[in-house]
Amino acid sequence: MGEIAAGPLLSTINTPEDLRKLDKSQLLQVCTELRQFIIDCVSVNGGHFGASLGVVELTVALHYVFNTPDDQLVWDVGHQAYGHKILTGRRKVFHTNRKYGGISGFPKRSESPYDTFGVGHSSTSISAALGMAIASKLKGEEHRRHIAVIGDGAMTAGLPFEALNHAGVSNANVLIILNDNNMSIDPNVGALKEYLTDITTSHTWNRFRDDVWHLLGKLPNRDFQKLASKVEAGLKGVVSKTSNLFEGLGLRYFGPIDGHNILKLTETLKGLNDIPGPKLLHIKTVKGKGYDLAEQDQTLWHAPGTFDKVTGRINKKVSTVPEPPKYQDVFGHTILELAQQNDKIMGITPAMPSGCSLKIMMDAMPDRALDVGIAEQHAVTVSAGLATQGMRVFCNIYSSFMQRAYDMVIHDVAIQKLPVVFCLDRAGLVGDDGPTHHGAYDIAYMRCIPGMVVSAPMNEAELRNLMYTAQLPDLQYPMVIRYPRGQGVMPQWRTPMEPVEIGKGRVITEGSEVAILTLGHPGNFAVAACRMLATDDIYPAHYDMRFVKPLDEAMLHEIAQRFTRIVTVEDGTVVGGFGSAVLEFMSANGYSPTVKMLGIPDRYVEHGKPEELHHECGYDAQAIADAVRELAGVKQTVTI
Repeated sequence: MGEIAAGPLLSTINTPEDLRKLDKSQLLQVCTELRQFIIDCVSVNGGHFGASLGVVELTVALHYVFNTPDDQLVWDVGHQAYGHKILTGRRKVFHTNRKYGGISGFPKRSESPYDTFGVGHSSTSISAALGMAIASKLKGEEHRRHIAVIGDGAMTAGLPFEALNHAGVSNANVLIILNDNNMSIDPNVGALKEYLTDITTSHTWNRFRDDVWHLLGKLPNRDFQKLASKVEAGLKGVVSKTSNLFEGLGLRYFGPIDGHNILKLTETLKGLNDIPGPKLLHIKTVKGKGYDLAEQDQTLWHAPGTFDKVTGRINKKVSTVPEPPKYQDVFGHTILELAQQNDKIMGITPAMPSGCSLKIMMDAMPDRALDVGIAEQHAVTVSAGLATQGMRVFCNIYSSFMQRAYDMVIHDVAIQKLPVVFCLDRAGLVGDDGPTHHGAYDIAYMRCIPGMVVSAPMNEAELRNLMYTAQLPDLQYPMVIRYPRGQGVMPQWRTPMEPVEIGKGRVITEGSEVAILTLGHPGNFAVAACRMLATDDIYPAHYDMRFVKPLDEAMLHEIAQRFTRIVTVEDGTVVGGFGSAVLEFMSANGYSPTVKMLGIPDRYVEHGKPEELHHECGYDAQAIADAVRELAGVKQTVTI
């Protein structure tokens, strides 16, 4: 699909400078055309949807009022930055968004000077903008403005509160815009959600705040502004308690205001532009604004894939034969099945109940499956607390998100030898989300922790068996079960569960000359490679190791004594990963086979379809077959 046509006004905007040449009376039309352009693009190309629709007016207002990129705008997460990309010179290439070789789905510093900070994970914008503001002050660049946009979902993490605590005493010229839509990917949870609702519904305080804001906007003398601010601060405790959190941290609080009123937004932002110091503007928006179905089911339309923009019918692959399920759905159904048999099982997820399918258990057992918000550190430590009381906790966190809680994994779980089960979803190369979401490092960072079991299933049955094993009472240490995003390989996946011996691999295919050692789902690539090699009368042995810690040492001794040429395959970084573990074993035991390691290379891998990235990184079926041929001394076939 090629370039998408833009509306008559939007087509004239190639940079924010073009936008700022317009009369403010034209901004409503710009918003209408920008919203339609996003709908047109995402409907045919896929991508994140509802979040960007919800901030169309905010995006236009920010680039209209502030002198970007000299004034530095930092988006949080980046799901909502499509309008930003379109207005900042990337409209004509936006059809390549999230495609292999195309532009990134998130702000990216190397892509545009308007992308001041690379994002993909949540809750970083306030810290980043504050750092920029402090640097500008030190350099004497007092004219520069620094704006952090953060959603109420991202505010549930710990990092924003650390940043707010610092910002309040920094006197830095930073504006924080709290985009409050009561959603992240799933509905928000926790006390902060209730607190923001209290602020929104306090009409008495809002009327008072509007009066004070009007006064501040009119007074020319800064001494009078300071006086009015003191009057306001003295009375707010009498009028309402609602603003104490932010102002108690030293930030001036304004709002809440309608985030879809473009004229009100621009007027407010212009006024705030003249007020020094740290401040927070609270706006209310609707995720999916302007597309009825996206407003009604905000979780489904967060990233719906391609769809018919007129009817709203989401395009799904139609198959006449049974399809394998997604690994995350196998997890979701299996944990519920286990929990129905074991009353000590609990599930924890940090704000991803739909994405990881824990919602299946949450719906059936709401007291035993908990969404703790975007708070991975808390997710791990609350799991540890539950484990001290005899609960068997399955803590489900995306592989790349687990990196945020690594300290807690070591100190709160592993050192105390607590049997928390870490189910790492999205392990390996996840596809269109790119380097911020690839689960490349968990094998390396988990296997170096003493006492940690690290496993990976090759298929759905193995996932069920590992989960069954992890909840058995005799397993009294932490365990990792890592599995990829997307479909497995078994249409008939509801197999009877049975225990797996910890640290025990299995033989998939007996063979000669070359041994292929795989960990996890890429074992299926090796199965396909063996079929390809058979046409050349090459028959390597294939071992599914299942565990990278502890390794099946008996099996490795047997392999080392039989084979002098070995290929290791993993969907993790080859630096410190599964292949490295095999080499460490060989060296420690005096073996010296030729070992070729296939996996994610020592560089950041960009976005694309998983099969495109597996091929690029050299561990798909063809790459495995070529590696075996090379070690066996057979001339490689040429593939087109």
